[in-house]
Amino acid sequence: MRKGIAVSPGVIIGTAYCIHEVFVDPARGLLEPHEIVTEIARFENARKRSIEDVRSLQKKVETQIGKEAAAIFAVHESILMDTVLVGKVRAWISEERLTVQAALARLMDFYRTLLEQSGDDYLRERVADIRDVVERLTSYLSDALRSDSGAMSGPTIVVADELLPSQVVMLGEKPVHGIVTQAGSQTSHAAIIARSRGIPAVSGVAGILRQTQTGDTIIVDGRDGHVIVNPDPEALAAYRKLEREFVNLRDELAHNRDQPAQTKDGVRLELLANINGVADAKSAAAMGATGIGLYRTEYLFLTHSSVPGEDEQLEIYQAVLAASPNHCATIRTLDIGGDKTVPFLVRNQHEANPFMGWRSIRLSFEHPEFFLTQIRAILRAAACKSASSVQILFPMITNLEELRRLRAFVRRAENQIKAAGHEYGKVAFGMMLEVPAAAVVIDQLLTLVDFVSIGSNDLVQYLMAADRDNPNVSHLCQPLAPAVLRVLHAVVKSCDAAQRPVTLCGEMAGQPQAFALLLGMGLRRFSMSPAFIPSIKELAHHLTVPMAKQLLAKAMQLNTTRKISNMLNKELLMIAPNLHPILMR
Repeated sequence: MRKGIAVSPGVIIGTAYCIHEVFVDPARGLLEPHEIVTEIARFENARKRSIEDVRSLQKKVETQIGKEAAAIFAVHESILMDTVLVGKVRAWISEERLTVQAALARLMDFYRTLLEQSGDDYLRERVADIRDVVERLTSYLSDALRSDSGAMSGPTIVVADELLPSQVVMLGEKPVHGIVTQAGSQTSHAAIIARSRGIPAVSGVAGILRQTQTGDTIIVDGRDGHVIVNPDPEALAAYRKLEREFVNLRDELAHNRDQPAQTKDGVRLELLANINGVADAKSAAAMGATGIGLYRTEYLFLTHSSVPGEDEQLEIYQAVLAASPNHCATIRTLDIGGDKTVPFLVRNQHEANPFMGWRSIRLSFEHPEFFLTQIRAILRAAACKSASSVQILFPMITNLEELRRLRAFVRRAENQIKAAGHEYGKVAFGMMLEVPAAAVVIDQLLTLVDFVSIGSNDLVQYLMAADRDNPNVSHLCQPLAPAVLRVLHAVVKSCDAAQRPVTLCGEMAGQPQAFALLLGMGLRRFSMSPAFIPSIKELAHHLTVPMAKQLLAKAMQLNTTRKISNMLNKELLMIAPNLHPILMR
C-alpha cells in the first residue's frame, strides 16, 4: 500500500493505464552530411502533423468541453510556430548533425536547465507545455502510440508522473475512472478537473510508475490517499465491498439533484459550485447546485499566452452565466502567483516565498490596465440577458486600504464602459477572506463590502504556517484543527452581526464533518466542487440546526484535530448511516 495526497474522494478498482514520458535515445550517433536535409524534412513533417493535430484538438475540445480548456492547444500551436524554438532544433540538426530525436532531447534539457537556474514558476508551466509538444513531435517521428489517442475501456486508472496540460483537458473525453500521479497537488489542474468530474484521485505517490505496469490491477482510495497495486485477495475483497457501497450511494444520491437544499427542520441552504469554466457550470447544474459560488477566472488566463481581450472575456463570462444554475455567479478576479503564473504577468526576480509575495490582488494593482479590462468584462457580463445575479469577488484582501482602492477601480471601470457606449449591470462587491490579518479585523472590513467569501484552502495553510502541497508539513493543514474552527466561528459571527452574506468556498465546504460544524456556526451558503453537492445535500436532510449546534459545541471542547474528527464520524454515522462510505476513514 502506498500513501499519497488525497485530491478527489471516492474508491475505485480498475486497470492501470500508465503514461510514461517519451524517452529519446540519442545514442544513434551523428548524422552523415547527406542525411541532414532528410532529417530536417522529418522534423518539419512531424511539426506540420503536430500543428494540424493541436488545431483539430482545439476545435474538438472547444465544442465538447469549452473555450477555456481548448485554449491550451492554442499555446501549443504557438510553441510549434515559435521561430526561436524551431530555429534551435533546425540549427542543432544542420550545424551539429544531431538527429531530430536528439535535438528534441537537447531542447528539453535546455529548458530544464533554465528552470533550475531561475526557479521561476512561469518557466515550470512552460516546460510542461514544451514537454507536451516534444512528446507529440516524438510520437510522430517514431509512430509511437500517443497517450491521448488510444481507446481505453473498462474501469481505467491513469497512472502518470504528472498529467500534461493536453492530457488533463482530454480527460473529459476518456472513460477515466481514477487518477494516480507521482507529482501534483490538491490544487493542480488534474486535481481540480478530477474533483469536478467526481473521479477518485491521489497525487504525490512517489515511485508509483516504477511499481506499476499497464494492465495491473490497482485500487485508488481518494478518501485518504491510499493506492494499492496488485492487491492481495483480502484487500481486494474489502475494497470491492467499499467500491460497491460508493456506487450504491452515488445512485441513491442521484435523486437529490432536484430536491431542495434544506436541513431536516426546513432551514434553506445555498449549495453552490466552484467552477473553472463553462463545462463545470454545466456539471454544477446537473449536480443540483443553486448557483456558482466561485468562478475561478485564472484558468482562462493560464491557458492563454497573451492577455485575453475585453470582448473575449465578456463572451466567456456570458457563456458561464448562461450555463450556470439560476444564471447566478460570483466571479473572482484573477488569482495568480504562488503556484500559478501567466506569461504576460511575470516579474524577472525570483521570489523565495511566492505564496506570500507578489500575487492575487497585489499583482492586479500593479497592472491597472489589465485589471480594468477584466473588471469591465465582468460588469458588462452582468448586463447580459442570461445574467440574473452577478457578484465580483476580489482575492487575498488584507486591509481597508485595498478595499478602498478596489472600489475606485470599479468606479473607474464603470466610467470607461459609459464612455465607450456600452451597458453594465449592478454587481455586489465582495472580498475573499483567506489572510489571517483580515480575519482579525473583519469587523472593519465589513463596512466596505457587500459580502464575504471565505477561502478556507489558503486560510488554513496561512493559519497553520504550513504549505498544503509540501508532504513534510501538509499533515498540519487540517480544516478541523481547533485554531481553524475558532477563527471561522468568529468570522461567521461577525458577518452575521453586520448582516453581510458569507459563503465558505474552499474544499472544506464539501467535507461532511466540516459542513456539520459550519452549519452549527450559522453558515448557510456553501460553495464546493459540483461532485460533492449530492452528498452534502443528503447530509443536510438528516441534520437539524440544533443538532449541528450541539456538534459544534462538542467540537469546541476538544483540543486535537483527531479527537474532533473521531467524534464527528461517530455522531454523523448515527445521524446519517447511509453516508458511511464517505464518513469512514
